[in-house]
Order: sequence, then C-alpha cells, then structure tokens
Amino acid sequence: MKALIPGALRSYTRESQVEAVGHTLDELFEDLERRYPGLRFRVVDEQRLLRPNMRIFVNGIGVRELQHALKPEDFVAVVLALSGG
Repeated sequence: MKALIPGALRSYTRESQVEAVGHTLDELFEDLERRYPGLRFRVVDEQRLLRPNMRIFVNGIGVRELQHALKPEDFVAVVLALSGG
C-alpha cells in the first residue's frame, strides 16, 4: 500500500510517498522501520501507542488504534499535528 510521509519525517525516507505492507497499522510501521530505521520511534512511543502529535488517516478516515486492519489497496497518511498558542 502507499503511505504518505510528513515533511518532518522525510529525512528517513527521502520521499513523500513510500510503499509498505502490513495487515494492521502496527505491522505497517514495523515494515517501515525495517526499510527506514528510526521512523517508527518518531510515530509510535515505547508503550506501543501513537505519539500525541501524530495523526494517521486510512483512506481519509482518522485512526488512532494500531491494530486497525489494513488492505493492500489502502492509502495511509501519516500527519504531524500542529500545536501552538
């Protein structure tokens, strides 16, 4: 499947979109970690939860659960949430 990578993480991938595989978001991030070491840690914390500043969209729908099922034709967008005051 295709995964959109935010600009802040492109130092790992060197591309805005990459190919990845996995039956769940967790597996997808494991695959991305194999291909692009260090990327997963920027998205998933030590407790295996999405970091608070990360947003994941599967086919345009926001998802927070790493066990969310994926299909090979899905499009996953990793988005860095903006904050400030």
